[in-house]
Amino acid sequence: MQRLGYNPYIVVPSDPAFAGLHTAETRTLNNPDVPSPYPAGAQLFFRAVTAIHESIFALKIAFVVCDLAIVLVLLDIFRRSGEGAHWVLAYAWNPLLAIEVASSGHIDIVGALLLLVSFAALERRWRTVAALAFGLAVAVKFLPIVLLPLYWKRVRMRDAALAAVMVGLLYVPFLNHGRIPTGSLGTYVQSFRFNDPVFATLERVAAPQFVVGLAVLVGFLTAIWWRRKTPELSPDAVAWPMAASLLCAPVVYPWYLLWLLPFLRSASTLPIIIWTVSIIPTYCVWHLRTLGRPWLVPGWIMLLEYGCVATAVAIIAFRRITRPAATQCSTD
Repeated sequence: MQRLGYNPYIVVPSDPAFAGLHTAETRTLNNPDVPSPYPAGAQLFFRAVTAIHESIFALKIAFVVCDLAIVLVLLDIFRRSGEGAHWVLAYAWNPLLAIEVASSGHIDIVGALLLLVSFAALERRWRTVAALAFGLAVAVKFLPIVLLPLYWKRVRMRDAALAAVMVGLLYVPFLNHGRIPTGSLGTYVQSFRFNDPVFATLERVAAPQFVVGLAVLVGFLTAIWWRRKTPELSPDAVAWPMAASLLCAPVVYPWYLLWLLPFLRSASTLPIIIWTVSIIPTYCVWHLRTLGRPWLVPGWIMLLEYGCVATAVAIIAFRRITRPAATQCSTD
């Protein structure tokens, strides 16, 4: 299995051919022969920003604006819920933001903003806005699709239908002889690998398409569990299904965790919070690549990254198991 490196930036050429917006016209920087796998929402966002100024710097400015918008939405959520505004620092001070938004610049922050807007709209009972914002988030990247169970009976069917129509309309500019191009999505599933210990293990006994389907199923089942557990939507219920799906994904880049950051503010999400920090050493792969080393995360780094997460999960599980016993003893 060839392990391909992947840079998410899209080449936006100063060429009239790009006006067609076909997915096949956009390429990844370090794999110029591979079409972009991004959905329509991401492609249109790139097009809108580069229509103003065609540069990576312009994209980074747009991403920073989205980051600041997340801070404002979080402050509004905290004000309405009575939580302390200082909780916004748990988001704003996460090192991934500085690295992946202002420095590297990744489209995931746009999706995170849209998903947070959907969450805030659900809290306000703005069901149409919640459905539309969720649809736009999925149109940026497919990751939040695993959260669909959380919207069951929280949005009306007409709102869901409206969101589906809107997402469909986003794909109209990309139609190629009546077909929706999927770009390199198949190649992504078949060949792209990074920081994937769970996927790599399962891929030894099953086809990659099956394992990807399993990753999506894990996220769906986690969302269903949270939907049944809590009548009210909570940030934990948003973070955990996406984290569970990412854990089984073929590619786990640090910037993928940007989707989780706005929803990490409770003790139960401590393992995910730790993951957003323990994943940072994987950046050494880019340095090793310049030295001619293979595109592969060293074993000791993955052990450190996922070992920290597993330790946090074990500690939380141990405390929850022993707490009822301790409470019973004190009562006796």
